[in-house]
Amino acid sequence: MTVPFKLGTRGSPLALTQANMVRDALCAAHGWPVDTVELVVIRTTGDRVQDRALAEIGGKALWTKELDRALLAGEIDAAVHSMKDVETIRPAAIAIAAMLPRADVRDRLIGAATVAALPQGAVVGTSSPRRGAQLRRLRPDLRIVLFRGNVDTRLAKLAAGEADATLLAAAGLDRLGRDAVGAAIPTGDMLPAPAQGAVGIEVRADDARAHGWVAAIDDPLTSRCVRAERALLAALQADCHSPVAALAAVSGETLSLRAELLAEDGSAHVEGSAEGPDGEAVARALATDLLARAPAAVRRLFGG
Repeated sequence: MTVPFKLGTRGSPLALTQANMVRDALCAAHGWPVDTVELVVIRTTGDRVQDRALAEIGGKALWTKELDRALLAGEIDAAVHSMKDVETIRPAAIAIAAMLPRADVRDRLIGAATVAALPQGAVVGTSSPRRGAQLRRLRPDLRIVLFRGNVDTRLAKLAAGEADATLLAAAGLDRLGRDAVGAAIPTGDMLPAPAQGAVGIEVRADDARAHGWVAAIDDPLTSRCVRAERALLAALQADCHSPVAALAAVSGETLSLRAELLAEDGSAHVEGSAEGPDGEAVARALATDLLARAPAAVRRLFGG
């Protein structure tokens, strides 16, 4: 191999932690010395622009386009992503080669023990259309304000009194060693974002050597579930404005998929589930069912 193997990553503390997890997994799988893998930090537009919602300025591509450019230019051999931040439709020249074992998929509420325990009219900071809609559905009295930034930034905003509470992914908090921060919300109360808790690694589609090296660290169960959740997004033609939650699970050969679509203000929603051996077929069937039953306020947010 060409040394070093260059692994592209964003520069936030969580992104670097996840990139180090990938480096450690690659070195363990192949018996490489740790300095065989070099982390290449690439600053993304999503990191630079913090005062507007992603949906207003380009969506999930703001987390990936700079890493995509570096990958396709040969400046890096692979790129590490939080899979929930990766657009549903990817360039044909880029392939998802592996996913690490999935962590806790739940959201954590910081500022109260439960959503029900939040004071009347409490201010909750989030930039996620899904979280905002779910909160409004559970508690129409809540006021949602924009919270952008990495984990430390959002916790600092909360400490400064910019909101009464916020939501963060349990997986990210755990990976940063903050497993005691916040209260986990059961998935029966708030279904997570598709692919939440999963770390993916992409390579150039025509780079067979890199694909082989990275594929050696793939967790098949995580890949099967996350690919089904992403297939649901594709079948729904969801975009960054579409509040959608989904979670797949596998029992034996059967994959089960639950999902919820919501109006932006939480005033309407539709939920359902499907199962079968083929995750993509399950996703397509569930998408068809949900869209057929969705109220107009929900349906208009899907289908492109």
